[in-house]
Amino acid sequence: MSAIILGWDPARWNQWNYSAVVEQVAVTGLHLEPWTVNRSVAAGTDAWLLLLGAHGPGLIGHGVVLSEQPGPSARQDTTKITVQVAFDALLPLGDQLSADVLHAMIGSVPWGSLEQVTELEPGDGARLRDVWADYGPERGPDPTLPAPGTYPDDAVARLAVNRYERDPMARRACIAHRGTNCAACGFSFEMAYGEVGADFIHVHHVVPASQLGSGYQLDPLTDLVPLCPNCHAMAHHGVSSPRSEAELRQIIANAGYLRGTTVTPEELEAQRVGLEVLGNGKSAQ
Repeated sequence: MSAIILGWDPARWNQWNYSAVVEQVAVTGLHLEPWTVNRSVAAGTDAWLLLLGAHGPGLIGHGVVLSEQPGPSARQDTTKITVQVAFDALLPLGDQLSADVLHAMIGSVPWGSLEQVTELEPGDGARLRDVWADYGPERGPDPTLPAPGTYPDDAVARLAVNRYERDPMARRACIAHRGTNCAACGFSFEMAYGEVGADFIHVHHVVPASQLGSGYQLDPLTDLVPLCPNCHAMAHHGVSSPRSEAELRQIIANAGYLRGTTVTPEELEAQRVGLEVLGNGKSAQ
């Protein structure tokens, strides 16, 4: 997965209320911000926010590039491109990862002389992820998992979920690309629960963990798919190789359900009668 550094100097550009944005990300997990860059950037690219100026350099945030968007005026500099960045983790001003930490951990990057947009080498991008995991914002508990000690060991059903499905950054990239509706049944937590359910969905890895070699490089745009917890459980339930989203859709259809809807017993009976009519070539009695 590609990664870029976005340089931000508050003394030169401060059109957002950064403290409020930090709070928003802490509460909702996401903030969308248009960002002007000097080169084309692919959707799904990791975007690392580097604080510049009097208090920099210091790593202060992470996001994912969603898409490019046209500028508001044809008179604008054509060398400038605006991208939409979904920031999903930001540190308060003063808590940024210092230059000393960055130089010590990833000395191959010239942190003190970076351009407005700097593309990282794949190895540097992977190391930066590790550094951020150790020094970045603390991760909250996973609300989809039972609290430790709340159930006896023999009462918990365990599913084989690989580590890529638990990678928060890969999950965010998948959601940015494919949305938060379940790819199998169409369920939307936001439509069902309103603001409480916004941005909530599981992600499922389409390649069985047993087939992944040691040199495997995850592409969250093609390797991960959003699934609701029910469909995610059924993807793994009772099989050694997880079911695909197409298989899940077929299973749901065969069971008499439509994507995003529950079929009533009366509708199921009407469907049965209709199938009898078609199969026998005569009306149902």
